[in-house]
Amino acid sequence: MSELSYRFAEEADLPVMVELLADDDISGHREQNGSQILPEYAKAFAEMMRMPFNHMLLAESGGEVVGVLQLVFIPGLSRRGAMRAIIEGVRVKSTVRGHGIGSALIGRAVDEAKRAGCKLVQLTSDKRRPRAHLFYRRLGFQQSHEGFKLEL
Repeated sequence: MSELSYRFAEEADLPVMVELLADDDISGHREQNGSQILPEYAKAFAEMMRMPFNHMLLAESGGEVVGVLQLVFIPGLSRRGAMRAIIEGVRVKSTVRGHGIGSALIGRAVDEAKRAGCKLVQLTSDKRRPRAHLFYRRLGFQQSHEGFKLEL
């Protein structure tokens, strides 16, 4: 595995991002898997790019995208007006998992959050992912809250 580099995604990266999202045992069934990108993905990405605090962070190795996550900065009133970062949709290509890419990608996201002035980084992880929970705890995240979702 060559050295990792990082960058924010562009529209041309949409196919590989969708491919990484689909490369998942638990949530992959919700994503498209194929070469033609559905219009819903393009619309969502275009909307994200119009928001100044919403990024898709990519990890590359040898010119290949091997990891992705969404990083959103949210200004808020709580915690004395603290900005917070939310990490969502963390994926590492299945063929290179276990090589430290996820740790490095999360580390880079935390660095980006610090640069943006965030005082807190939060994420959620499906209850069916005990290995992911251990991974996040090893990175210093604490399971301090219960999360709730409402499908619409």
